Amino acid sequence: MTVQTKAPESQFAYVVLAARRARQIMAGAPPMLESVRTQKATRIACEEVTHGLIEYDFPEVPMTEEEKEAKRRK
Repeated sequence: MTVQTKAPESQFAYVVLAARRARQIMAGAPPMLESVRTQKATRIACEEVTHGLIEYDFPEVPMTEEEKEAKRRK
């Protein structure tokens, strides 16, 4: 597993990551940006993700037996 900091290429992953961070900010976590232009937690979270301030890791999904067999056949 590698910890990543750049914004995810997948839009779905970006939204999930920003939403989780926004929840942390709403619960009282301080923003990681020095100069916050807005008070909205979602905007702050999106900026933090875009600037690469959030560390995240997506776990690898193990392959099923069918996928392994299909890969062997190729």
